[in-house]
Amino acid sequence: MAEQGKVAPARRRGLAGEVADRIREAIFNGAYAPGAQLREVELSTALDVSRGPVREALLLLEREGLVHSAWHRGVTVTELAPGDVAELDTLRDALDGLAVRTVVAEAAEEDLEAVEAAAERMARAEDGHAMVRCDIAFHDAVYAASGHRRLQEAWRAIRSQVHLFLLTRIGRDTDGYLAHIPGQHRELAAALRARDAGRALELFAAHRRVAFDVVTQADDGEAPKANGEAPAAVDGGHAPER
Repeated sequence: MAEQGKVAPARRRGLAGEVADRIREAIFNGAYAPGAQLREVELSTALDVSRGPVREALLLLEREGLVHSAWHRGVTVTELAPGDVAELDTLRDALDGLAVRTVVAEAAEEDLEAVEAAAERMARAEDGHAMVRCDIAFHDAVYAASGHRRLQEAWRAIRSQVHLFLLTRIGRDTDGYLAHIPGQHRELAAALRARDAGRALELFAAHRRVAFDVVTQADDGEAPKANGEAPAAVDGGHAPER
């Protein structure tokens, strides 16, 4: 059989990936809150691309769990239901537990320094969205420090949903989040530095529990609220080429 008959022709996916990056960033910046509609025509105009790459990008984001498609509503930013929040919490419990035990047992000095540096950067975050990015970056550093490739892949599979969960959390209690999160993460980093698995597991569980309680005890249907002025939507000023 000829080689070209064994595999399907390759498709150029670079543009769709870049469009997905732009839309994802707009969601993470607060331009599109959970439940907000994402219309292909508007996005293609803002990004100066045809609708095809936008459609592919939305499919990529749907696989991440960041957007949801329904025939009667079109594509919307995912709203985490109570069941989604509970599943994320239990899954993170399992993943964090393995990450903590592995980091404590095997992490190199430079990996622990990267975790500590990520915790220190949180003190410089100027608003809730910046703090969420720092929060995610801290956990990126922890999973990277584990050196466990498949564990890192499992974390990346839910990373966007965790980011969305934290955006929901700051919509409920931005001031409390900004006030307490840097100190909590310094404690997490210190426990890992001390290679105290028991203490680290306890702190990671408490850290998750606070966020879980804030989100699940909020009024049903309350949408996250950004502080100050509304952020801009997808930036079309530096759009990818057609």
